[in-house]
Amino acid sequence: MEINVESGRIEEKVTELLALGLFEGETELTGIVRYVDDLLGGTIIDVIKAGDFTGKLNQTLLLYPHNKIKSKRLLLVGLGRREEYSLEAVRSASGKVALQVRDRSLPSYMTLLYGEDSSLPVESLTQALVEGGELALYTFTRFKTETEGVPKDVKELTILVQKDGNIAPARDGVARARVVCDAIKLARDLSNAPSNDVTPQALADVAKMVAERLSLKCEVLERHDMEKLGMGGLLAVSSGSQKPPKMIIMEYKGTKDSPPIVLVGKAITFDSGGISIKPSEKMEDMKYDKSGGVAIIATMQTVAELRLPLNIIAIIPATENMPSGSAYKPGDVLRHYGGKTSEVISTDAEGRLILADALAYATNYKPGAIIDIATLTGACVVALGTHASGIMTNNQDLAKKVIEAGEASGERVWQLPLWKDYSEQIRSEVADMKNTGGRAGGAIVAAAFLSKFVGNYPWIHIDIAGTAYTQEGSIERSYVPKGATGVGVRLLLQLLRKWT
Repeated sequence: MEINVESGRIEEKVTELLALGLFEGETELTGIVRYVDDLLGGTIIDVIKAGDFTGKLNQTLLLYPHNKIKSKRLLLVGLGRREEYSLEAVRSASGKVALQVRDRSLPSYMTLLYGEDSSLPVESLTQALVEGGELALYTFTRFKTETEGVPKDVKELTILVQKDGNIAPARDGVARARVVCDAIKLARDLSNAPSNDVTPQALADVAKMVAERLSLKCEVLERHDMEKLGMGGLLAVSSGSQKPPKMIIMEYKGTKDSPPIVLVGKAITFDSGGISIKPSEKMEDMKYDKSGGVAIIATMQTVAELRLPLNIIAIIPATENMPSGSAYKPGDVLRHYGGKTSEVISTDAEGRLILADALAYATNYKPGAIIDIATLTGACVVALGTHASGIMTNNQDLAKKVIEAGEASGERVWQLPLWKDYSEQIRSEVADMKNTGGRAGGAIVAAAFLSKFVGNYPWIHIDIAGTAYTQEGSIERSYVPKGATGVGVRLLLQLLRKWT
């Protein structure tokens, strides 16, 4: 979608539809809203007094100006209460408007910058507005051969600012939003794609293409490399599949002397559960088990395009988890990279086994921090639902940064404890630890397992099992269509942008 930023007299703007944001419960119109209402002869205040429009977040009402302004249509959109106004409200309202435009098969539209007179920075407001619109219009139609029912593209958005001095920061917000949205669309595309299309090899190929285009280093460890290095977790999980595993390593250098931040993402391109096989119902959703890994690839793309002044390394262990005569089994003992051993209780607790190798390998870089993101446990969905990702950490300062990034980006997180007591649940009689510790505290116990492989480095685990894709209980968001959400990209980018 082409996106422009303009200023000028609103009544002179020729467009198919003009969107105007109103706050909830305000019966005295002010500023640009009052100006437009005066041009329309009081139509807006009339519909408010009649109770047809309240300004509740995402509420819309279509009006026809009848040539009183040059826009063919005027769409009122609710912004919620002024005291609760946030960038997330901007994304939400913007997404709602974009969907209304597409539903009417309009090729273009114009919107005022919602909340331009608020305390929020113009650049951030514009970024959120563009994110809401672009991400709401996302579709995954790659495998569609029939075009009937496929929505038409919205080709152009014009953002109208009231002050000429706001044009430059608004354009900066548009530029950054484009980078973010392109990355989220990449993550959604890869997550939504089926496992016969996005294999571990295909994921490695995407990482190589991103790296080549943006001059990043990219190395892919093959099975024989893993055997030499002793990556017993990744080797075991992949042993039931005919698709060879990959350990994808991407490196971005944005400064000289700073220790790197290592991002680790789980990429199980399909998770059947292995020998501990899952129920058949909803097993098709296990294509989303690569969501952590694809979020990391997409984040590396944004980091490079925005040229952040950081050194960042991405490690993505990628494999299928399948049952077969050669598959690993409950009772097996695995030796991970670095030498620690784990007893397999369930082959459906495979994510932590491949992450263990990746996290241990990450310590070779002497990182300033290690951040892993994974669709790791159903227990996290039980604990937090689909409204927030779970975080567990060995470093409270790092947790604070991630929580703040979650609030700013709209990808909220909630911290769960990681007391030493939880490690008792994974004590094994035959190995250093076992890979499950029963149903109680399952999300935390999984993190306790991972914590054994990060040494003393600051580390945080982000469990996105409930937020990686829309599922039963998912909150409806205008800018999140059904399927993969691309969660993690905005969160990590916000975290990294504010790192120093």
